[in-house]
Amino acid sequence: MSAVSRLYPQDKIVLREVGLRDGLQLVKSFPSTQAKRQWIDREYAAGVRHFEVGSFLPAARFPQFSDIGEMIDSVSGREAAFSAALALNERGAKDALSSNVDEIICVVSATEEHSQANMRRSRREAIELVRTVCRLRDEAGRRAIVNVGISMAFGCSIAGDVEASEVLRLADAALEAGADMFGLADTVGFAGPDQVASLTRQAGSLASGRPVSIHLHDTRGLGLANAAAALDAGARILDASLGGLGGCPFAPGATGNIVMEDLVFLCETKGIATGIDLDALVGAREIAESSMPGEAFFGGIARAGAPLNSRWKSSPKLIADAPSKPRIQIET
Repeated sequence: MSAVSRLYPQDKIVLREVGLRDGLQLVKSFPSTQAKRQWIDREYAAGVRHFEVGSFLPAARFPQFSDIGEMIDSVSGREAAFSAALALNERGAKDALSSNVDEIICVVSATEEHSQANMRRSRREAIELVRTVCRLRDEAGRRAIVNVGISMAFGCSIAGDVEASEVLRLADAALEAGADMFGLADTVGFAGPDQVASLTRQAGSLASGRPVSIHLHDTRGLGLANAAAALDAGARILDASLGGLGGCPFAPGATGNIVMEDLVFLCETKGIATGIDLDALVGAREIAESSMPGEAFFGGIARAGAPLNSRWKSSPKLIADAPSKPRIQIET
């Protein structure tokens, strides 16, 4: 089995928890290492298996990610659990390859303006970084997969509209550079369902069987509607964060990622078994909320609860039990 298939089998829907990375990038305070472990404990017990645990960045500037190695090891020590982390430069890539991380995420901006503001490098240079990361990975003999997130894929808060053809060109360049997969990120919450469905289908065709991830933000209230559109268009890997934590410094008023609990509910209403126990997942919020009392948390399920019928009270299902459906898929 290839490293990609091990993480993302083609017959499964995967929901990735990105709260420990995207969710913590702009917080005023952040959980301790022990609290992060408890966060992972609770979500793993609820059935979550994919965790994006941080970014390889200087600890002095980004102390919330100073324990990234410990978080990777915490995930790696669990059966059928997988870790992912961002590497935004060559140093980060080398640090990632010296760790046990399963998935290294590189970022390529859909617009030149955002690329310069976010990474201080051109899009061409960002693609060359992907090439370097893949080369270093291969030379090291590591099984970690490389996932390239196309940020601002549905619109840019600096440059405005983004052409789908440009997003696909960059995705194709990332694959040519050696990436195992790519993702589409609505970094600032510009997209609507029709746009998400269209680009998801086009990305699936371009990927030719490779996984494609969808990363959505709820900045303008269409996050779950966009997730439904992506699923209907064949997406099978979606990002979300516990309580909707997260946000982008280039999206004033952003409310973060789509809420993991609400996404699980959406999938189940569509007949897609996620393998995640909804009540247990809501309970996991206690760790994040108690660790960050000044942060805003969101979510309809946490507020109103799941419907009172046996459908929502069943024990966790294995993701492998997910029914066969048409499939395809940060800020990343």
